[in-house]
Amino acid sequence: MGTAHPRGEAATTGGQAVVRALAAHGVTDAFGIPGTHNLEIYRHLQAYGIRHVTPRHEQGAGYAADAYARVSGRPGVAITTTGPALLNIAAAVGQAYSDSVPLLVVSPGMPLRHPRQSTGLLHEMRSQSEALRGVAAFSHRVSSVAEIGTAVARAFTLFHTGRPRPVHIEVPLDLLETVESAGGTRLAPPAARPEPDTTAVGEAASALRSASGPVLVLGGGARAAAAECLALAEELGAPVVTTANGKGVVDERHPLSLGVSLHSPAVQKWLAERDVILAVGTELAESDVWGPLPPLTGTLIRVDVDPAQMYAGLQADVPLVGDAAVVLGGLLHACRGRDGEAGEAAEATATTTVTALRAARDDETRARDARWVPYLRAMRRVLAADAVITSDSAQCCYYGALPHLPVGPEGRYLHPTGFGTLGYALPAAIGAKTAYPERQVVALSGDGGLQFSVQELATAAQLDAPLPVVVFDNGGYGEIREEMAARGDTPTAVDLPAVDLPALARAYGGHGTVVRSPEELARALAEALATPGPTIVTVPEETNR
Repeated sequence: MGTAHPRGEAATTGGQAVVRALAAHGVTDAFGIPGTHNLEIYRHLQAYGIRHVTPRHEQGAGYAADAYARVSGRPGVAITTTGPALLNIAAAVGQAYSDSVPLLVVSPGMPLRHPRQSTGLLHEMRSQSEALRGVAAFSHRVSSVAEIGTAVARAFTLFHTGRPRPVHIEVPLDLLETVESAGGTRLAPPAARPEPDTTAVGEAASALRSASGPVLVLGGGARAAAAECLALAEELGAPVVTTANGKGVVDERHPLSLGVSLHSPAVQKWLAERDVILAVGTELAESDVWGPLPPLTGTLIRVDVDPAQMYAGLQADVPLVGDAAVVLGGLLHACRGRDGEAGEAAEATATTTVTALRAARDDETRARDARWVPYLRAMRRVLAADAVITSDSAQCCYYGALPHLPVGPEGRYLHPTGFGTLGYALPAAIGAKTAYPERQVVALSGDGGLQFSVQELATAAQLDAPLPVVVFDNGGYGEIREEMAARGDTPTAVDLPAVDLPALARAYGGHGTVVRSPEELARALAEALATPGPTIVTVPEETNR
């Protein structure tokens, strides 16, 4: 919680009020870059026990804070200065919004009484709040020192009581230096987990008990209910399929798990024929199935903390609004007590179905995915069960690792879905390593995506903790190259000159090597996990096709 400070109404600067409010809400880590207009915030971080990590670009700060939030369960905090710095982090805010991540961005803004007419002030822009409102849940521009605590409490209330989304708080730059009464410490109220409607729970349980072919579709909103998801799947003998954000909620090596397979035509056809679908914490959006949503013929039960999800996209036949763990706990209680032999028979049938669907999914893309699968298996042999893998919008990640690198609930796989930003993996790995320095953290990327944020190798070197970065190098933007070719177009602007990425890592104070077989990757990864600093391990395309 940081260093204790008096609760009273003593006058403070706006900058101190910001840091005091963050510390009061349990913030211990922040990511950002100091600038001319935010120095009064930085002045107080150490006194309140807030550790700071300095990425080399504000977008990297946003991705690091995003990943910190995903793995720790605590909101991630990023601090920028005005104007271009805030716009730099906007892409990360958009990604956090898409993936329901509690990210708080704090920045200065133009002075309280700054005129509407441009004056040429440093970093001046017409409206920072309007810009951030387009990608955040809200942007709160405060007008007094006392209001700062209110704004921070408002942000943490959103993080803890509803669907988490990113928030921006803007403090006028002159207010940061102003000395006023900050008032008493304001805290977000304790969050009660929302209880579902009991009648709806009964209706859903009845449908699940009588179903001949139930299935669970799990998204990121199911993560805190991993134990309940597994128990319910086993009780019902129901296969489990997940979105990218739901990867690993149920161990992907479990015989009932199809893993991340919603993109598979065979799985989509099978899903469309199920008589009852229980979807937990997922939008069921096009970004989850990589195309148009399949027409579901069965009863759709949706569980979500966000009421809007009940009629967004595929409308729920049975809506269950509430905390996933609470709702699934109620469903599990109501579904227990089936005949033992019938339950065993259902689970055996489901296991056979899952095995066949896994094989069908892999057959659909075997020619494409064969370039990555042996390398991913080698990585899995080396990595601990609780390792964190951060991912990029790269072919080796969404075609390769999402379906072919199994993860369980004790580990994590962080992927930028929906918004689909590039450059996420490396700064996200820094954020995850900051949250859990004792856990293995590995970034997985392509050569094109890595170069969106490759400067964060310097940040990783400064952390001086083992951080392997595995890069599948296909000489540019491989996905777009293939899409152009599929259209009959001449590939344009997608082939990039070769970069000696291991040498670049060494230039930043890290390490690097090139591997040409899965066995070499396994050895290089094991060494990188024991070597302080970042290590780029490049797998050239010609060896993995």
